Amino acid sequence: MAATNSGFSAEQRRMLPTILVPAFMSLLSVSIVNVTLPAIGDSLDASTSGLQWVISGYALVFGVLLVASGRAGDVWGRGRLFVLGLAVFGLGALCSGLAPNILVLNLARVIMGIGSGLLNPQVTGIIQQFFQGELRGRAFGAFGGIVGVSVAIGPILGGGLIALFGEEIGWRASFLVNVPIAIGGIFAARAYLPASTWHPLAIDDPSATTHEIPVITQANAAQAQRARSDFDPVGMLLLAAGTLFVMLPFMEAALGWWVWSSLLIGVALVVLWVRWELRYRARGRTPMVDMDLFRTRSFSNGALLIGLYFVGNTSIWLLVAQYMQRGLGHDALTAGMMGLPAALTGAITAPIAGRYVVRIGRVMVLWGLLLVVLGLGLSIAVVLLHGTAGVSEWWLLGTLALTGIGQGLIVSPNQTLSLADVPLRYAGSAGGVLQTGQRIGTAIGIAVITSVAFSVATTSGWDNALAIGFAAIIAVAGLAITVAVMDLRGTRRAAR
Repeated sequence: MAATNSGFSAEQRRMLPTILVPAFMSLLSVSIVNVTLPAIGDSLDASTSGLQWVISGYALVFGVLLVASGRAGDVWGRGRLFVLGLAVFGLGALCSGLAPNILVLNLARVIMGIGSGLLNPQVTGIIQQFFQGELRGRAFGAFGGIVGVSVAIGPILGGGLIALFGEEIGWRASFLVNVPIAIGGIFAARAYLPASTWHPLAIDDPSATTHEIPVITQANAAQAQRARSDFDPVGMLLLAAGTLFVMLPFMEAALGWWVWSSLLIGVALVVLWVRWELRYRARGRTPMVDMDLFRTRSFSNGALLIGLYFVGNTSIWLLVAQYMQRGLGHDALTAGMMGLPAALTGAITAPIAGRYVVRIGRVMVLWGLLLVVLGLGLSIAVVLLHGTAGVSEWWLLGTLALTGIGQGLIVSPNQTLSLADVPLRYAGSAGGVLQTGQRIGTAIGIAVITSVAFSVATTSGWDNALAIGFAAIIAVAGLAITVAVMDLRGTRRAAR
């Protein structure tokens, strides 16, 4: 690959938007429905539980498939799984936009979740495969930027479409807009993804550590057959079921106390999965996830850190939206606009962080976490002083922008550092593990932190509710800071 002045080769410059635009589209679909639910409810005469499944059905399937589809991309070819995911996602978006009732909409959202779960791990796998060193950090920086922007822009786009087209057409447009993007993404992938992404890696080849990846040919057909036979379907089913049962009670607590029994089942299934993977490897096979990955300090600490971060971070904008709408009476579009400065600062910071993360290391992630804590602490002060001494809710635009800067220093740098020592043959499944941790963290955080905030709101108002909710997020961030400090100390001990 011939490098350009920017550092990326021409092929890499075509590849990045090809994989990042569909990833942005799929992540946007997590947050865009937050402001379209009232319109969906009125249009389809949907119950509260039906509307809840518009969100949770997508998120559950998305989270359950991440590791399995990452492994499938490692074994069968990441380009194939990427295009398959795009096609499934586009079909689900089309059916969602045309849904005549809430049942069809929820089934279509499940299809969208399947597509999103198929394509997202391929993004991290392709970056890991075709970008090295500082360029890998920059590529993950771009990916981290779209993660942050998607969370904040989703409510703005949803509110804007409803304001432009009205409720009935607006919520449908929020789904249908994905269809041409998915179609264009399929054609772009066929045109711009390198030939080696359409074939499995030579899984056991020790040279498979750079973008010069041996692919399966007639010369190594026996190895190709072994790679396909090591798809590890039992391991995939065990982890998928475990993830489902762990996430379910946090997302569907309203079903009743009995739903929490699924948490015990989920933990038992995850333990069984670990034992299966260890035995599978002991038999000389290639497991879905090599448990030795978790003995790699950078990967295990990074997975724990980002899971903790997402426990708190994804609740920020849900709490802000409730505070602005229920507490202060603003409309959905205005509430969504509160996240714009944070999205912009995160989008600017993440690519810059990607340039330097390889040189600076995990201390950059620590700086990001401290900035998030500072931004939330100042936001608590704004909320508690609201209405006194000229303090306005619009001051939150500035304090929350600090959290956007912090996110730019956390998500993509942590991804780069966590995957740095991961063998390329596990790049997809390892990336899936990280994203699964994010999805589980999101489910836990939204269930626990929002429940605390809502209970405070009923008795003490939304000023106190937002302050308590942000305080809980700061406490979780404190745990992530502890993990970052432990990792830094371990790195320094290893360097001696």
